[in-house]
Formats: sequence, C-alpha cells, structure tokens
Amino acid sequence: MAQSIASGSSSNGLGYSSKREIATEELVVEKSGGKAGGKGEDELEIRIEFGGGLHLLFSQQPRHTVHLPRHTPSPAASSDPSPEPTASEAADNHPATMRDLIRHMKRTILSEREEMFGEGDGVRPGILVLINDADWELEGELEYELKDRDEVVFISTLHGG
Repeated sequence: MAQSIASGSSSNGLGYSSKREIATEELVVEKSGGKAGGKGEDELEIRIEFGGGLHLLFSQQPRHTVHLPRHTPSPAASSDPSPEPTASEAADNHPATMRDLIRHMKRTILSEREEMFGEGDGVRPGILVLINDADWELEGELEYELKDRDEVVFISTLHGG
C-alpha cells in the first residue's frame, strides 16, 4: 500500500494519526482500492482506523474506507431472500448504524480471529471505539446512526505479554 506522510502530521505510536495524514493516505487508498466511480448517492463513506495492534486482524492495514448503504433492512426484513423488497420491507429499513458497520466489517474486512475483535453484535471489552474523536458511549454505541464521512477508530487496550 502506498503511504504518504504529510508534513506536520503526528502519530501517537498506536496507529492513530492526525486527520491531515489520514486524508492524504485515504486519497491513495481510494484511487487504488476503491470502487470504480466512487460511492453512490445512496451510500455512506466511512473511514475506519485501527490502533493497539487491531490492524493485524484486518489484513494488517491500519486504515480502511468502506461504503455502506444509507439504509439497511431490519433483521426480520432481511430474512426473506426475494430480490425486490415489498412495501412493508421498505418501511422496515433503518438508517445505517454502528451495529451495521461492525457486521459489515466482520463479513468483509476482518481477515482472522473474529473472537479477538467482536462479541455479539458489538466489539469485545477492552476495545476503545471513537466516532469522530468522541467515545462511542457518548454517541449511543451500537445505535449511533452513521453519517457520510464519519471516522471510526478502534483501539485495543489489551496487550499480551
């Protein structure tokens, strides 16, 4: 992966970097690994970063940009495999939440040892989650409704010895 470190940027040694460095590096990632044509109008672009060694579970990449649908079907609505949603299923759609992001991460970018990252629908104890630099506990945790270009950081506070 191409890396570019912007002057004036800083890192705390855990993989968490200043926004200026992230923005510079994300442009490279999006050009080389993003979808052709970028994200659609009905999608959210979410930037994810890992610290404290968590990147080792995600293909050893400390930064990812993912695209999620703005609205996702409720679990009951998604059990029917029919391609076209009915009117009642469309009404069951809800705005994308942190719960949806974590599910997406587990399905698509988690490369190994799910038990080291996830527990149920959320993350295991000992993983600090920041949404736009604020503790996710202040934002509603799993129920936080994602917004386009949110930045979500996962930092492991547990280390082996």
